[in-house]
Amino acid sequence: MPESHRIPIETATATGSPPEVAAVHHQADSDDWIVFCHGLRSDKSGSYEGRCRRAVREGYNAVRFDCRGCGESDGAFVDATLEARLADLRAVIEYFDPDSYVLFGSSFGGKMAVHAAATDDRVRAVATRAPVTTTDTFDEYRSTIDRDGAVQFETGERIDRRFLEALDRYPFDDVVESLSVPVAIFHGGADDVVDPADSFAAARRLETDVLLERFAGEGHRFSRAAEDRLRKRLFDWLEWAGGESGRC
Repeated sequence: MPESHRIPIETATATGSPPEVAAVHHQADSDDWIVFCHGLRSDKSGSYEGRCRRAVREGYNAVRFDCRGCGESDGAFVDATLEARLADLRAVIEYFDPDSYVLFGSSFGGKMAVHAAATDDRVRAVATRAPVTTTDTFDEYRSTIDRDGAVQFETGERIDRRFLEALDRYPFDDVVESLSVPVAIFHGGADDVVDPADSFAAARRLETDVLLERFAGEGHRFSRAAEDRLRKRLFDWLEWAGGESGRC
């Protein structure tokens, strides 16, 4: 049965007990691990639960978690910059302490995954779906933040200047220079949120083995059929990647 965990996050501004992020561990009888990173305004529920169940069938311990300010985790969404989310991911990894692991990130979680993989030699492979690889993705918000100080979404979540400043501190150039493990990129051909052309440009720049698949007709959210195909392709690819770099 999946086990729920509350993982403390040390922050510079916290007083009293540190805030906690919520994580779920789907256990498998193996030493292989995969950790899933959700998108900007998403959480660990929905497709991530299904991906974790599939991962267990494939022999992986799987972990899904909510970044601070999302889902069941503590904190405010406005504080969940890229730096903060990477700190959340590091805390989750240190909590479970795998010898090696695979990262999967979707959309903004894809940016988390590639930057984390570029700085942790325990990562054996990184897979992404519609990853954010350029700051251009958020250009529409810059003028609003410059004018009003923040962007508030219809669901009440808010980002401010700190979000863009943190994003600018993590250029894709850093990934290109440091990432050496196999990378998989899956992207919907009709995505109107993250431009599929960004993934093709990123794949051309990376100096490691890259699998890039364009899912014709799929948008930023995949259909059920495309999600099923994604899961099959992901674990078929990981079987290959395990042979290239040691079992993932």
